[in-house]
Amino acid sequence: MTVNHHVRVYKSEETLPREEQLAWKIAEVAADPVPVDADVVDMIINRIIDNASVAAASLTRAPIVSARAQAQAHPVSTGGSGSTIFGCAISDKTSPEWAAWANGVAVRELDYHDTFLAAEYSHPGDNIPPILAVAQHVGADGAALVRGIATGYEIQMDLVRSICLHKHKIDHIAHIGPSAAAGIGTLLGLDVETIYQAVGQGLHTTTATRQSRKGEISTWKAHAPAFAGKMAVEAVDRAMRGQTSPSPIYEGEDGVIAWMLDGPDAAYEVPLPARGEAKRAILDSYTKEHSAEYQAQAWIDLARKLHSERPELGDPANIASIVLHTSHHTHYVIGSGANDPQKYDPKATRETLDHSIPYIFAVALQDGGWHHVDSYAPERAGRADTVALWHKITTAEDAEWTRRYHSIDPDEKAFGGRVEITLADGSTVVDEIAVADAHPLGARPFARANYIAKFRLLAEPVLEAAEIERFLDLVQRLPELTPAEVTELTIIAKPGLLEAAPSPKGLF
Repeated sequence: MTVNHHVRVYKSEETLPREEQLAWKIAEVAADPVPVDADVVDMIINRIIDNASVAAASLTRAPIVSARAQAQAHPVSTGGSGSTIFGCAISDKTSPEWAAWANGVAVRELDYHDTFLAAEYSHPGDNIPPILAVAQHVGADGAALVRGIATGYEIQMDLVRSICLHKHKIDHIAHIGPSAAAGIGTLLGLDVETIYQAVGQGLHTTTATRQSRKGEISTWKAHAPAFAGKMAVEAVDRAMRGQTSPSPIYEGEDGVIAWMLDGPDAAYEVPLPARGEAKRAILDSYTKEHSAEYQAQAWIDLARKLHSERPELGDPANIASIVLHTSHHTHYVIGSGANDPQKYDPKATRETLDHSIPYIFAVALQDGGWHHVDSYAPERAGRADTVALWHKITTAEDAEWTRRYHSIDPDEKAFGGRVEITLADGSTVVDEIAVADAHPLGARPFARANYIAKFRLLAEPVLEAAEIERFLDLVQRLPELTPAEVTELTIIAKPGLLEAAPSPKGLF
């Protein structure tokens, strides 16, 4: 059964044995050699396919080209055989922390992989690049990789269930540092003490502000989780060498909770698996059918439905106003409640448009769908009728949708809302949606066939047909893979594709 761990701030004169610290409890979960359930293994395979999909679609985008160039500038470190870089030949390896960096940026760039939302929000698939990079470097087999990924998902999602970061303007990567470090610890079979030190360092080095997701959003949005993964790899390396971490990292008087989160009087109940309990958190996460912020997924599906039923709604001349009644989080993070003028700016960056539900709903309502490239194109954002419709759309917090957003009951938890469209003639159109079509409780839940279809769609322009089949055949045998086959768990771009993307020069 799951055990809730009471976490609070301790004054320096109070005694808190490290065995009672959250970082130690996390390390105990990571070190527990519990078998991985078959349905969890299947979902891990799905998410590796999902990561490869979005990475493939990003191979020639500027942040990925930059991160890849940095990784290629660093040779394989002496402690292992190195790690592969998405797009590059299998023989073109780098040190594991730099592979975690380059591949992490590729996975996050399009904001198009899996998600889990609770007290905090997250993309738990961000754990896969650093854990896979270390597995390749040390020669781990597929079974060990599966165990490591199961831990990474479990720890990040359990932290996300209980500890809110964004309320205090701390970026959500602060939950990735500890989770990726724990996952690597499981992969390597490290002892509790070593994982404990790595978890502490993983958290300490990844607490950053949420400005990376505010205002005019920069390319750092894609780099931030990759940085956390890179820090996790380095934290494990230091811990294995006997180096220690600030302690207690969560509960200390000058620690993360006291000064960055809810303050000295804070208390949390963090759920973690009991000893011997299987790590099944990944099954509570969900992927994206559309390349947009997760809170936009259901709204895109509702707009797609309305486009089909009432195509005249896409003409701004027919519309007086559109109000999306939704949760506090959606209203204030990607809605008009953010008070970000950039969310209504036709010249805003792709990253900013991705965090503008008024823009996303307008385009999906007009187009009847969403495309990971075309829907963000400058000419699409600047189209006069789209701008006119876009500026008639606002959001409003609705207490019931906020309550459902934060519900711990999976049958009640919702990420959508109710749309009220007032037409020019004074009549109204009202509709609602609770979860995205691809959600496990949605109209068309994603299954293995959907993950494979998504991979084929995004990979076909950049990978050879034989390479697509090679990767799919390999990844679906994940638990039985030999160390040599784990090294091949990457994607190789079509000849000349990477060379055609200008590589920026830096220090390395």
